[in-house]
Amino acid sequence: MEIFDALAATEHWRQASPEPAQPQVSNQTQYSPEVMESFGVAPSGMTVSATSAMRVSAVAACVAKIAGGIISCPIHEYSLDGGEIPARMPRNDLWYLLNEQPSPMYTAASMWEGVSMSQTLRGDAFALLRWRMNGTLREILPLPWGCVSPIRTPGEGVRYYVNLPSHGISTWFDPSDILHFPGLNFDDSTMRSMSCIQAGARTAIGNALAMDEYSGKFFEGGAHPSMILQAGAKMSPDQITQLQAAFVNRYSGLANAHKLPLVLTEGLTAKELSLSAEDAQLLEARKFQVMDIARAFGVPGFMINESTGSTSWGSGLEQMGRGFVRDTLNTWLRKIEQELNRKLYPRNTGRFVEFYRDALYETDLKAMGEYFRSALGGPGAGDGWMSQDEVRRRLRMPPTAGGSEVYRAPRDGAAATAKSNNSQDDKAAE
Repeated sequence: MEIFDALAATEHWRQASPEPAQPQVSNQTQYSPEVMESFGVAPSGMTVSATSAMRVSAVAACVAKIAGGIISCPIHEYSLDGGEIPARMPRNDLWYLLNEQPSPMYTAASMWEGVSMSQTLRGDAFALLRWRMNGTLREILPLPWGCVSPIRTPGEGVRYYVNLPSHGISTWFDPSDILHFPGLNFDDSTMRSMSCIQAGARTAIGNALAMDEYSGKFFEGGAHPSMILQAGAKMSPDQITQLQAAFVNRYSGLANAHKLPLVLTEGLTAKELSLSAEDAQLLEARKFQVMDIARAFGVPGFMINESTGSTSWGSGLEQMGRGFVRDTLNTWLRKIEQELNRKLYPRNTGRFVEFYRDALYETDLKAMGEYFRSALGGPGAGDGWMSQDEVRRRLRMPPTAGGSEVYRAPRDGAAATAKSNNSQDDKAAE
């Protein structure tokens, strides 16, 4: 039988080196779910780590959305000065470290992005406080997650061992010198927190990775479903192996897709065996995994460009932004604020730092216009709580003459008195 020759005569044999596949566990049934989870293995058999999770677009979008919100908020320093109303402090060295350059090698945006990514993907983020001899802060050095080991020792309490050879650091530090930003469900016994992956996204991310690999294999094979070749006569095992190899080398892969028509001889017929990706509802399953991942990170689907379902967040960018800040972003901001305040001001309760959350709304001109209109007050709007100069300062504009007064609406009593006086004057005139 010359079936093999009919197929192999049209090409030269070519040896293709297969691409490395995603790490998988083939004998996972031998281990308990607890053991598999400790090694980051999802029920789908895919290994889910901080690195592999970022290959899923939904994870990358959620992490970027949270980190981007933190980066967009400047950090201001406030002082109570013995009163109850905090006053914003002028820009000083601390403001520069927190907002511009915490270390000569990093910008503040890079540091806070790294802190946010470490919190959401690994569970904890760390930074080293370097002080001058006079007690002022000289540098905030971001630390990689893997180089910090928080350990609770008997008699000494919690200490942090930092092993960072690139900076010549390999020693123990007290908690006052380490900024420890926790993630979810901080465990006091291990001094570690859970990441969003561990808390609720491991299975969803594992399924998404498995679906991505399946889709890649589908298109790697030329986007053709699996085929069955049916022969009219009996074939030997060697002939079957040779026929399979010849068919794969000739008709599989994107380079061979739709290149030449399939020609079968010796009574061979080809039939479609498996379903297509749409028939298997792969696309619908992938959409569900996107929403499942977004739910675990606390990011609304429409903020990562997934708008399959309806939303009750209301209309307008202001409502959407405020809902995200209130329900998701504010949690991460508060964790960073509290750690900064307790380490930067251990003995001074009159000063504190705080993220300026209103910066997230300043890109929406319509929302900011309505906010300032209400803040200035006026007829029909009631009292104002901001002056024109305060609004102009927020917009980086110089003050104006008489712009420091805050509007106060006329009271009912004053209006009635003025009306009564006008009536008496009218009667006297008559």
